[in-house]
Amino acid sequence: MTEISLGMPQLPAPDFPAEVRERLEADAKDVIARYPDSRSALLPLLHLCQSQEGYVSRTGIRFCAEVLGLTTAEVTAVATFYTMYRRKPSGDYQVGVCTNTLCAVMGGDAIFDELKQHLGVGNNETTADGKVTLEHIECNAACDFAPVVMVNWEFFDNQTPESAKALVDDLLAGREVVPTRGAPLCTYKETARILAGFPDEREGAVEASGGAGPASLIGLRIARGETPHTPIVHPRGEAPGENRGENRGENRGETGTEGGE
Repeated sequence: MTEISLGMPQLPAPDFPAEVRERLEADAKDVIARYPDSRSALLPLLHLCQSQEGYVSRTGIRFCAEVLGLTTAEVTAVATFYTMYRRKPSGDYQVGVCTNTLCAVMGGDAIFDELKQHLGVGNNETTADGKVTLEHIECNAACDFAPVVMVNWEFFDNQTPESAKALVDDLLAGREVVPTRGAPLCTYKETARILAGFPDEREGAVEASGGAGPASLIGLRIARGETPHTPIVHPRGEAPGENRGENRGENRGETGTEGGE
């Protein structure tokens, strides 16, 4: 007869050290005050806990539950639903390769495969030195710059397997890395604090900007009447290149075919 071991029951999560708890409680009070219903502050508070530990630990879940008057089950349900919340210790830099449709066909799948081999890790795994966590991510609304790699949610556009490997090599070596667009790169913990709603106090970080590309903005420009455009989808029944009768001479007052035949 095979003996079945149920194992030891999990002990309650430990609390943060007193000085850390005091600091996080002060930050949490600031966050909670932004919302008419305190439980609405759960998402930024989970980011706040990540800014302390680099992931959402059982201690972080306990903290959120206690300051918001929720159960740990309620907090866990939210923390496990959203992929931006890590559930285990991870690297200083989260390298996310977009493998959604357009990025994938433009080379995202190849980049992801090359990085897995180059770093010696799988999806959602971290290098032995604790610096880089690799994962595939869903669309980041930068399709006109495909394939896209993100590091701590900052854009690195138009990547290739070679440029992506050079990027992670720089991160591993501690060399400065500059995103294609947006604010200068910071660590994952620093990023998590910004996502919790606290200001980025680095000099010049707020002023740094990076807009969408031309393909993403064409709809806005058309709506503003700023630029003429060529229809991408032709009206039903109209052949490509046919522009509402222009090719038939209707807008030129011509009655015959070209050449007066």
